Amino acid sequence: MRDYLAHEVRNVAVLGHSGAGKTAVLESMLFFTKASDRFGHTSEGSSLIDYDPEEIRRGISVYTSIVPIEWKECKINFLDTPGYADFCGEKEAAIATADNALIIVGAKEGVQSGTIRAWEEAQKRKLPTIFFINKTDEENASFDAAYAKLREVFGKSVIPFEVPIIENDEVIGSVNILRDKAWYFKGEKADPNKACEVPQHMVEQVKAYKDQIAEAVAMGDDELMEKFFNGEEFSEAELTKGVRLGVRSGEIRPVFSGSANLTVGIERLMDLIIKYFPAYGEAGSFIAFDQEKNDAVMLETNEKEALSVQVFKTIVDPFVGRISYLKVMSGVLSSDTAVYNTQKDKTEKISQIFIVKGKHQTAVGKLFTGDIGAVVKLQATQTNDTLCEKGNHYAIEPIPFSEPMLGMAVYPKSKNDEDKMSNALARICEEDATLRLENNKETKQTVLYGVGDQHLEVALNKLKARYKVEVELKTPRVPYRETIRAKIVGEGRHKKQTGGHGQFGHVFIEFEPNEETVEMVFEEKVFGGAIPKGYFPAVETGLKECMEKGVLAGYKVVNIKATLTDGKYHDVDSSEMAFKLAAHLAYKDAMPKAKPVLLEPIVNVHVRVPDEYTGDIIGDFNKRRGAIIGMDMVDGYQIINAQVPLAEMQKYPIELRAMTKGRGSYTQVFERYDQVPQNLSERIIAQAKEAAEVK
Repeated sequence: MRDYLAHEVRNVAVLGHSGAGKTAVLESMLFFTKASDRFGHTSEGSSLIDYDPEEIRRGISVYTSIVPIEWKECKINFLDTPGYADFCGEKEAAIATADNALIIVGAKEGVQSGTIRAWEEAQKRKLPTIFFINKTDEENASFDAAYAKLREVFGKSVIPFEVPIIENDEVIGSVNILRDKAWYFKGEKADPNKACEVPQHMVEQVKAYKDQIAEAVAMGDDELMEKFFNGEEFSEAELTKGVRLGVRSGEIRPVFSGSANLTVGIERLMDLIIKYFPAYGEAGSFIAFDQEKNDAVMLETNEKEALSVQVFKTIVDPFVGRISYLKVMSGVLSSDTAVYNTQKDKTEKISQIFIVKGKHQTAVGKLFTGDIGAVVKLQATQTNDTLCEKGNHYAIEPIPFSEPMLGMAVYPKSKNDEDKMSNALARICEEDATLRLENNKETKQTVLYGVGDQHLEVALNKLKARYKVEVELKTPRVPYRETIRAKIVGEGRHKKQTGGHGQFGHVFIEFEPNEETVEMVFEEKVFGGAIPKGYFPAVETGLKECMEKGVLAGYKVVNIKATLTDGKYHDVDSSEMAFKLAAHLAYKDAMPKAKPVLLEPIVNVHVRVPDEYTGDIIGDFNKRRGAIIGMDMVDGYQIINAQVPLAEMQKYPIELRAMTKGRGSYTQVFERYDQVPQNLSERIIAQAKEAAEVK
């Protein structure tokens, strides 16, 4: 593979619903261009692109794969993304790295939730977009139905450029709308290199589609607009120029059709990408941030500009070390050179650069502007880091990743697993920005957060396969708390005589609610020297120890003021330890009588769903003891704000996806603690006592 410059590179994110055939389309391209000697299939384990054991086992893409294809003196870097919502982090990295989007749609299934998500994400990044209706050869497939739905959902900018020829319910060829020619791959006229006349029964349909293209082209140019309204036909050059501008501006989203399995439509799809998608260099410039000058800086997208590189994906291999996937944003990245990591303030050595094609890597000496590759064994560099020349401090805008919301407590299956678990989990999280590891001090649990149950399952399988660590997941404990609702005085008298030196401490402590602060507030109002001041800290320490475990269910006690009011001491037998133990006794005496109650965490939940699911979401929140705070319509989505007990949100990521067919999302932040209803409180206390007995 030769070197490619910025004006020769197209970076394309391949998006769509799971099962639409994204990987199959790319496998077909590899086979057609003779970059692969066979047509690989994920489920058979023969795919060049989906080669991970998890992908083979599941029969779907789990990770983003880079598939560079050389075509007509250009290089197309395809980024094959997972369609399943659990693996959205991989897709988000690909979309941020790509300059264009190819959305694959099944001719039988048509527009699905994954198609809509792909469209929305591509439009958010303002990526020029092409649709490819795949699997037109399958039974019950309908190009017309799929196209009609695309146009209905995504608007008039969606226009067909190639449509299938159907005879006796079988696709035998296709018509290119712009060229007004037909090609056959079945029947008497079958010849991929010979253009034929459009079938008579399709002439009117093709003309109507060509008029749609002409109208869209005219919208972007005043001269062409006048020509269009005068009924004049555009030349092929005018159409080509107009379509190119329309695709770049988003006014035109071409629709192509074919079959990946039959390698039908693949050649002209690649032609379309080369012809109409912008090369990376056409962007002209982008904004970076100079951390040394604390100011934005404009960098040009060409090889003469200073070097800037963004790492968009990291793999931590137990044997190879870190593999950093990167895109050269400007300049030229050369092997055997030193670069500066802006975020980590570290110098890194670039030893070898690789071009990645699925599971294969090819060493190269340089990587030019716009191109995508990988380097190994960087010491400090992670995903979203920027590499530049020494002396520069450029930082490229980080890729925004989804916040993982599904948390599960992780427990090692054996002592051997326990020793290796923390380090292995940290490495897994380093690879995936949508995984987060948290050590909860209150519940004393290690909690792994992911996007969904499948996402966590894949992470644990990777943990076992790579690091030989086996763990199990459990629903995390809710960090309940306890407090009191009444003022009460507790007495604690510790006396122990063991021959010689004894122990003596006697205290009276007033306990009362205190909503002003979470942590216990300690005061003393001892008169007349009943207890020397030197023992006050010991009393406070003793109380703080007790507050870690409440009398109801063993949860932390909060919102309490404790006042030492009186007591007694002995000149010889009193000690700090004696008064600390006396404080323990006073706590045990008072708390059961102070009307103790259980508190639960309440979270603010921010849900974003299509409007048609609003009623379902509100009804569901009512079942979860939630309260709707407000609603707002933003960009066609309903934003619902609610306050809900954390205990009711444990499996919400999975349940929200089921309710909204994968189109809903949410975030949550802690708001406050509220008293648990009596019926639930009794159940929680009973469960806590049962768990304590088991221990």
